[in-house]
Amino acid sequence: MQFFKEKQNGDAEIEDQQPPRQNGEYGDGTPIYDDDLHVQCPPHTTERKLVNKIDFRVIPCLCIMYLLAFLDRVNIANANVFRMSNPDQLNLTGVKYNNALVIFFVPYVLFEIPSNILLKKLKPNWWLSGCMFMFGLTTICQGLVSNYSGLLTTRFFLGLFETGMFPGCFYLIGMWYRRHEAQRRYTFFFSSTTLAGAFGGLLASAIGKMDGMRGYAGWRWIFILEGTLTCVVSFFFFFLLPVFPEDAKWLTPEEKQYVKARLYADQGRSAAERAITASDVRNVFKDAKVFVGGFMYFGLIVTAYGYAYFSPGIIQGYGYSPIQTQLHSVPPWAAAFGFAMVVAYVSDKFRHRFAFVVLCLSVCIVGLGMLLGITKNTHTEYGALFLVASGAYSAMPVVVCWFNMNLGGHHRRSIGSAWQIGFGNIGGIIAVYAFLKKDAPKYVPGYSIGIAFCCMSLLTSALYFAMCAYQNRKRQKTVSHLTDYEKTELGDLSPDYRYLL
Repeated sequence: MQFFKEKQNGDAEIEDQQPPRQNGEYGDGTPIYDDDLHVQCPPHTTERKLVNKIDFRVIPCLCIMYLLAFLDRVNIANANVFRMSNPDQLNLTGVKYNNALVIFFVPYVLFEIPSNILLKKLKPNWWLSGCMFMFGLTTICQGLVSNYSGLLTTRFFLGLFETGMFPGCFYLIGMWYRRHEAQRRYTFFFSSTTLAGAFGGLLASAIGKMDGMRGYAGWRWIFILEGTLTCVVSFFFFFLLPVFPEDAKWLTPEEKQYVKARLYADQGRSAAERAITASDVRNVFKDAKVFVGGFMYFGLIVTAYGYAYFSPGIIQGYGYSPIQTQLHSVPPWAAAFGFAMVVAYVSDKFRHRFAFVVLCLSVCIVGLGMLLGITKNTHTEYGALFLVASGAYSAMPVVVCWFNMNLGGHHRRSIGSAWQIGFGNIGGIIAVYAFLKKDAPKYVPGYSIGIAFCCMSLLTSALYFAMCAYQNRKRQKTVSHLTDYEKTELGDLSPDYRYLL
């Protein structure tokens, strides 16, 4: 029979031995683990089958939801290719288009932490499906605006309703998987953004042909149809979206206990039963690593959003028609998805993160350097976009997974994940003003800013690695006399916790 036993470094391994006497029996509400963290797999299943069951229930719904969220967020770039900014449409002269992009980030940054607290309080299926319906409805309204003010208003509310999507999903995934299992799941979920970019280009190329239908321009149909799709899917997701392991009705009592025990062996107790308080928020920000984690993501966001919002315009500058531009925007996103999944698989296999962050950021920096240095060779410049997309959108899930899975317990993970995403998205404001119409078609300031912030992300990742390694070495020499309750409250700050590097 197979059992988990905690290793010195915090990871769980399988041991073939009989466990000592259990503290409780499955289904009676008592955790199925003892002081040595042995846990028995439920009858009539195996660990692999149970993880597969979790995969099929948790990951697909979250991927589809975030794909639609990211699609509704960046489809304004596709709409702009179809003359949205023209004088006979919304007349977005000067930096008005950039302003419309940046206003999205104001509520998106401010309400990340409150959103994750509400997610835990109201249950994920209620909160996330409700937000999903509202940002789908806002996207439809975005297609009906008649002036610049209307566009700003809809972009503000789009940011408000999307604020809980990304950190909420990352938080939720982190409460289901052990740390060395998480990267592939995080990356597959995060790659919804690359799939949304690819899917958005294909969809926009088709929808753009509806220009003039029922008196609406093609760019309006992009918002209306994609927003309608989001609203329809949100109704189904109220019933399909996963909740926390403690509340999952699709798991048997035995399976719930096993999931809780395997996560406890890897990360310690989660304290899911206790509400998040103001003191929990204050205590999280006493940890310097939390601030470093925010800057790691902040540096990447500048390049990632710069690419997402402006790549269609950059590609159009190579001389393509609107339809050809949408189609040529697809391959770099597809390449980014493939590269990200390879990086995630190898990262999980080696149970290591830092080296892969360095690799991905290096690829992105090379691509940006090529765009800066190469002129009058559109094929090479187009090829460099593959490197930028692949590097940026592969590094981001590794950075977020690394940071989130090193936060122990519901409270620290809920607050810390929201902080990282919220603070990091301030970088979106910089990205929006890094690419201005007056700098087209070379966008020298935009590419230069991208390189600078990738380097910042690289340096802060190295600092985070050093801080985690130092804490691990320090704790190896520490003898803990804390109670289980005290360890639970400390989360990853417990002397028994070991950080993944």
